[in-house]
Amino acid sequence: MTTTATLPRTTTDAPAPARVVRPIPTSRLATVELRKMFDTRAGFWLMASVGIVSVLATAAVIIWAPDEAITLETFATAMGMPMSVILPIIAILSVTSEYSQRTGLTTYTLVPWRGRVITAKVLVILGIGVASMALSLAVGALGNLVGSAITGLDPVWNISVAQFAQIVLANVLGMLIGFTLGALFRSSAGAIVGYFVYALVLPGALGALAAFQEWFEKLQPWVDVNYAMIPLFDGTTTTEQWTQLAVTTLFWLWIPLALGLRAVLRAEVK
Repeated sequence: MTTTATLPRTTTDAPAPARVVRPIPTSRLATVELRKMFDTRAGFWLMASVGIVSVLATAAVIIWAPDEAITLETFATAMGMPMSVILPIIAILSVTSEYSQRTGLTTYTLVPWRGRVITAKVLVILGIGVASMALSLAVGALGNLVGSAITGLDPVWNISVAQFAQIVLANVLGMLIGFTLGALFRSSAGAIVGYFVYALVLPGALGALAAFQEWFEKLQPWVDVNYAMIPLFDGTTTTEQWTQLAVTTLFWLWIPLALGLRAVLRAEVK
């Protein structure tokens, strides 16, 4: 007959404590999202184009602008148009790259709650927008000094801090509209085409309607978000114009953004 001996339990036989898994901090998510914008060759050159365009626009003003037009406002205006195109495209690709490059499955597996990823993307594009405008201002200021030295005139600093803040706000709103289109379409081509329709086709169509229909001329500031954003670039925004901007962005930005975020949070990732 075999006897089985039972050894006494020791402290080493105690179950191991459960491992505490801490959530990935938002700062790390934002760092990853920023790095992803430079990972591809197209993304790198798109980001680099912010500085390249600033330098080219500044050089063009110095070479071709008349002497009396060498002012900081002239440099800011020259850089405004290309920036209003580049920055929203950066915002669009920050969303659509998860689908076009098929990285969404990995991203949303590592961070199951997609809201944290979207928050990190928004923080990154806002930071890029502000940093890009600061870089453009620095390049424009340098160009103003160089242009004034060449012409022999005193430099003219005709953009105040408040005016620059409104210009930054206008570009940030443009980036958020691009981000909204990216969330709604989740396709790079579709969202970029949609943005060009919004930025180029729609203002012309609404402007023509206002020119030929008197009833729409008074209504345009309340329904045309591009028209409502123009005073931000002029730095002459009144209380009524701020109200018009709030109304137009509600329907053209905030409501579509809420719908786009809802779609991103619920859409199947393949």
